[in-house]
Order: sequence, then C-alpha cells, then structure tokens
Amino acid sequence: MRYIAMHDIKERDNVSYSGGPMTEAMYYILLALMNPNHGYQLMAAIEQVSNGRIKMGPGTLYGVLTRLQKDNLIEILSDDGRRKTYAIKEEGRAALKADYERLKDMIRDGRLLEEG
Repeated sequence: MRYIAMHDIKERDNVSYSGGPMTEAMYYILLALMNPNHGYQLMAAIEQVSNGRIKMGPGTLYGVLTRLQKDNLIEILSDDGRRKTYAIKEEGRAALKADYERLKDMIRDGRLLEEG
C-alpha cells in the first residue's frame, strides 16, 4: 500500500491544471469521483479503486479537491455545513480519459523492456 501525504506532492501539484500528465492524487480522486462522494467516503473509494495500493490522507485529499474545483474538473453537489459531496464534471471526465489514454500509450511503449 502507498500512502500519499502532502509532502509527497511536488511543487507542480500546486499549480493549476492545464492538461497534460496528472498527478497520481488527481488521477485517483477523479477516478473515485465517478460516483459522487464526500470526503470520508472518497478516501475509502480511492483505496478501493486502487485495490488497496493508495491510502490518501485528508490534507492531501482536501488540497487536491480544492485545486480540482478551481480547475473546473469537479463540483460540489451539496454542502450541509458538515460535509460536502463532490462530483466529477464533464471536463473532469475528459481530462481523466485523456490521462488514461496517455498512460496506456506509456505501457504500450514500455513493452520494449520485455523484448530486450
């Protein structure tokens, strides 16, 4: 299992998303938001979609959620003052799909390692 803490996030994670490669935290949060979730549910969903490989702390989670919101990739569906429910937007789905395709291309290109 890999725990992602705030100190694991590089400086580039603090800049606005403008396309291109996503951070691991962004990728898994967007993936887990294919179904709307609030913070605690989202941490569990990230662990589930990563097959237990990723355990994200609240500091990292809420920092990246704020960034994804600013970048118009997610939205808040509800806020009862105690918790917010987040959902991925179409822009977020498109960005996630583009990064998924990029990762698939990298895996395909990496087959050279197996051949040689």
